[in-house]
Amino acid sequence: VQLQASGGGLVQPGGSLRLSCTVSGSVFSLNTMAWYRQAPGRQREWVASMVSGGASNYVDSVKGRFTISRDNAKNTVYLQMNSLKPEDTAVYSCNVGLRRTVGSRVTSYWGQGTQVTVSS
Repeated sequence: VQLQASGGGLVQPGGSLRLSCTVSGSVFSLNTMAWYRQAPGRQREWVASMVSGGASNYVDSVKGRFTISRDNAKNTVYLQMNSLKPEDTAVYSCNVGLRRTVGSRVTSYWGQGTQVTVSS
């Protein structure tokens, strides 16, 4: 199983980016899909997550600006980031809980991270 994240880049304050993370390999089902970020010199921070039923949660600092979504047919989770601020600058990583086969336990997998830089 591999997670491939993409969509990061350099954007001006107030701009938008959409991150994608696609799961490849042998997967029976996807559980919670989430995004985390880590800024230089800081601990990794949970940003947003969405369970298989579609309910989502966000860290307070991104509420109203970021939207997490998922396409189960494509094994992909997205993070639409609007009204970006310099303090959103970080490496963003996806995390997915999944079952590889029917009846197997849920295992957590991480993507490689994608850099988001918000600067004028």
